[in-house]
Amino acid sequence: MTTGSRGKIGALMVHGLGGTQFDFGNLIASLQKAGIDTHTPLLPGHGGQPEDLLGTRAEDWLACVQAEYRRLRPLYDKLHVIGMCMGSLLCLELAKQEKLAPGQLVLLAAPVFLDGWSLPWYRGLRYLGYWLPWVASRWRVDEEEPFGIKNEMMRKVVKSKLLKGGGFHYLWVPLYCIEQMDRLRRWVMHDLGRIDVPCLIIHAREDELTSLRSAYYLQQEIGPAQVQLSVLENSYHMVCLDNDRLELAKLVVQKLSPDAVTD
Repeated sequence: MTTGSRGKIGALMVHGLGGTQFDFGNLIASLQKAGIDTHTPLLPGHGGQPEDLLGTRAEDWLACVQAEYRRLRPLYDKLHVIGMCMGSLLCLELAKQEKLAPGQLVLLAAPVFLDGWSLPWYRGLRYLGYWLPWVASRWRVDEEEPFGIKNEMMRKVVKSKLLKGGGFHYLWVPLYCIEQMDRLRRWVMHDLGRIDVPCLIIHAREDELTSLRSAYYLQQEIGPAQVQLSVLENSYHMVCLDNDRLELAKLVVQKLSPDAVTD
């Protein structure tokens, strides 16, 4: 989905695994208010049914992001790139392959390591399933409480939307897709020093999917001098929807459009 028109500043926003533009909550409106056009394409296999993800590879997601970036780049003086969860990993790979300057990179809850407090101790057994294609394609990984949301009221809203379906966010994804994200995580961990644009990393201290280790790792490998790291103190993984969503929006707008007036 694309909003806005030809302008000087744009933002390519890449959602997470199983997600849609709704992963970004009110951040989209905040960027638009600051005069930044927003573009939130659907990754292949998303926006329909979870089964649509079968056969979709990490290469397909990355190709989609790269094609959209190349389509938009000539339209703007600055084109920023913003990723949420798996979208952050895709944005990191994009930054290695494309010259993002004078745009900037924003990484929200980037899951370089899957080591959050809610993950079961046996999560490493998933690698055995990857060796058995019939298991990887049939084993469902369900969205479960707390659905990445610390705020109880918002969690109820998100749960209701998940159960209703309708393209908000998949209630489950095949194990096959976790394998693809694991492949993407391995790619990301190589050659991070090639990224040479300013980067804002936002991560929740209590992220149940990926700990602060991911944020610190990216800060160190990209280069502390070009990375601004902000830690949110009252959210879980879905940082754009949770308690700190207004603080997050303010941080992102100030980074990408410092002259904009923020509430």
